Amino acid sequence: MEYVLCLFFFTLLGVAYVKGYDVVKRHSPEHLVHFYLIMATIRMLLVATIVGLYVFFTDNREDAIRFAATILIMYAITMVVTLKLRH
Repeated sequence: MEYVLCLFFFTLLGVAYVKGYDVVKRHSPEHLVHFYLIMATIRMLLVATIVGLYVFFTDNREDAIRFAATILIMYAITMVVTLKLRH
């Protein structure tokens, strides 16, 4: 169940990035670099928070490691896709 929620989370972040990128590009393209850095920071902080909370509230060490590895892989894939998609 938590993996489905994380997939939804990354999908939501991806849609926010794509829509935000289009808005910034249309209205003030000189701020695209700032937008990218802000979104990358927000994404990194949210992912770290989710992993931290899961590890803190889970008693099973193996599940926590598996969850953290899965989320970090999803994070890396999201970073690559957003860079390839819009740059």
